[in-house]
Amino acid sequence: MDSLFFTLASFIVALAILIAVHEFGHFWVARKLGVKVLRFSIGFGKPLWRYQEASEPASNPSQGLASKAGDGTEYVIAAIPLGGYVKMLDEREGEVAESEQHRAFNRQSIPVRSAIVAAGPLFNFIFAILAFWFIFMVGDTGTRAIVGEIKPDSMAEIAGFQTGDEISHIGNRYSPTWESALYAFLSESGADDDIPVKVTDASGIQQTRLLPSGQLAELIDQGNPLDSIGLSPKRPTIPPVLGQIVAGDPADKAGLVAGDEVLSVDGVQIDSWQEFVSYVRKNPGKTIDLDVQRDGQGIPLQVVVGKQVVEGELIGRIGAGVSVPDDLYDDYRTVIRYGPVEAIGVSVSKTWDMSIFLVKMVGRMITGQASVKNLSGPISIAQTAGKSASYGFAYFVKFLALVSISLGVLNLLPIPVLDGGHLFFFLIEAIKGGPLSEQAQLQGQKIGMILLLALMALAFYVDIARLLG
Repeated sequence: MDSLFFTLASFIVALAILIAVHEFGHFWVARKLGVKVLRFSIGFGKPLWRYQEASEPASNPSQGLASKAGDGTEYVIAAIPLGGYVKMLDEREGEVAESEQHRAFNRQSIPVRSAIVAAGPLFNFIFAILAFWFIFMVGDTGTRAIVGEIKPDSMAEIAGFQTGDEISHIGNRYSPTWESALYAFLSESGADDDIPVKVTDASGIQQTRLLPSGQLAELIDQGNPLDSIGLSPKRPTIPPVLGQIVAGDPADKAGLVAGDEVLSVDGVQIDSWQEFVSYVRKNPGKTIDLDVQRDGQGIPLQVVVGKQVVEGELIGRIGAGVSVPDDLYDDYRTVIRYGPVEAIGVSVSKTWDMSIFLVKMVGRMITGQASVKNLSGPISIAQTAGKSASYGFAYFVKFLALVSISLGVLNLLPIPVLDGGHLFFFLIEAIKGGPLSEQAQLQGQKIGMILLLALMALAFYVDIARLLG
């Protein structure tokens, strides 16, 4: 129960911060450009908290830029924390006094309206840059980019990559972690020349591997970039020591307990947890003979492997988790840290790389080149919020940065109801010399709402399917 409460609390805090950032962008730019803001709301539905500032008319009503803090704006925190909005003075939503018509949103020029609408996503990107700047200042912990297995006949093998190579630079980008390497591959894939990848091989000698840019771009568009290139991260060998045992499952019935170390299965020596899991998965419903070590003594046991269907495949399971040593990953972690000035450029670059990556992913999902399983709905986001918060403040800030970029990209999609849809309408207005008819805009809003609801339903479905395994 405590874990559920912590996850929900982390999710609500994350939503409140990101929604406030987005809506503050609309609010701040609207005021700066002389548009009157009637309400600033975080959440929808019944207000839980409300404050209304005093109304103080501008000293010179004829000047739109004379807007001050005393607009009588109502500030609201509402019960449903799944969004927010900024309500501005608008003649399409009610009568506006003649003295204030110059401050109505609908009376503004296309550049002014566009700036106000675009400010929400823009502030999401600015927030991400500031968050990454903080992360890079305190130190970003990641997994060292050490190459594990190399796919035969792949681009990586042809380029001369070897197991044990540790990547330091891709092109001119410092990429010492697999996360930074992934986005560097995505960013460099459009280059005209071959991409140099600087590595330190297993013997400590610095080498340069060359990847053909054009071929790399084609492979990356096909799916997972690292898999397409033929690279896989080197992972530590996890000892085959049992952790949690699920009550009533085959492992429990066979007498296995937490702390047992698997020595062999059916006479086959087991050296890692991965080997043990692979053997069990390949033998659903069969009885296997285990030799385990418990308190320094060897114990023979028999386990009747259970059955489970995962993504249409019948696999074996015994209901046992792994006990991971606390220091297992110490040699595979590294910390990236920059000075205040250098961190700014790196943060901007990372935000840009992430944004381009998300745009490409959205495009591939729309065209069917990427699975909709890549979608994350509220359930997945809530789980990740809880996990990142449990790891520490820096991890939670990094999570906020990533979700903020996602919100910025999503809101710029040319779908009516979203900010990108409004910008699209403004573009049409600029081209044709006048706004679309109210009926056309209304129909567009209906279509946009249907698309948005369908997307949310799909995201919920993917989340629930993921929970059910």
